[in-house]
Amino acid sequence: MEEIKVSPDYNWFRSTVPLKRIIVDDDDSKVWSLYDAGPKSVRCPIIFLPPVSGTAEVFFQQVLALTGWGYRVISLQYPVYWDLLEFCDGFRKLLDHLQLDKVHLFGASLGGFLAQKFAEYTHKSPRVHSLVLCNSFSDTSIFNQTWTANSFWLMPAFLLKKIVLGNFARGPMDPKMADGIDFMVDRLESLNQSELASRLTLNCQNSYVEPHKIKDVAVTIIDIHLRQFHGTRFAAISPDMINAEELEVHASRQDSDDDQ
Repeated sequence: MEEIKVSPDYNWFRSTVPLKRIIVDDDDSKVWSLYDAGPKSVRCPIIFLPPVSGTAEVFFQQVLALTGWGYRVISLQYPVYWDLLEFCDGFRKLLDHLQLDKVHLFGASLGGFLAQKFAEYTHKSPRVHSLVLCNSFSDTSIFNQTWTANSFWLMPAFLLKKIVLGNFARGPMDPKMADGIDFMVDRLESLNQSELASRLTLNCQNSYVEPHKIKDVAVTIIDIHLRQFHGTRFAAISPDMINAEELEVHASRQDSDDDQ
């Protein structure tokens, strides 16, 4: 954890890109936090939306790399919103405040779902020119948690963090990936109960993306493509780097496929 937090890249990012706090709602407790880097003359930047456990800092490496190539990049952290329509309305107001007519959106996990919902929300007057989705989803029913979505606000912070941590990878892994997970755990610890509960609510409340409303938006999907081959002779990773539980799951899938 400390290795990433005090890395030269992270220190450079924090010292050169100022954190901005912006209020666009009538409720002044709803504060958008964001890093806006690169040439301000660019009017169609790429905006990064974090996962449940993320803050505006989690994309610092992408911000540094892309701005080095001349792109304008905005990495943000959203306020506490309890429903998707409220989020979309708040995000639209933020873009208006920043005087951005159209943007490219990169979303990881929940961030990707929110990006799709915003593109859907603005389809009659498009504000999203393209989408990049990383390990995201288009239907919350995949989590089988829609029945608990309305109870997250009652749960204490430690329990909410335990729910999120349960989705993090475990076992042997590449050192850089291990550092990245440690960094995300550190960012998770910085979120309060309302922030976590509201994000989990958005993540799990009954909703899906209506594909016909975003059909004209260019979409790139980034997934962990190679994991499907773990435990087979086509694996591109050493078996030593895969935990036993994952190998067992892949073995059972292989047996099922063979039976068919």
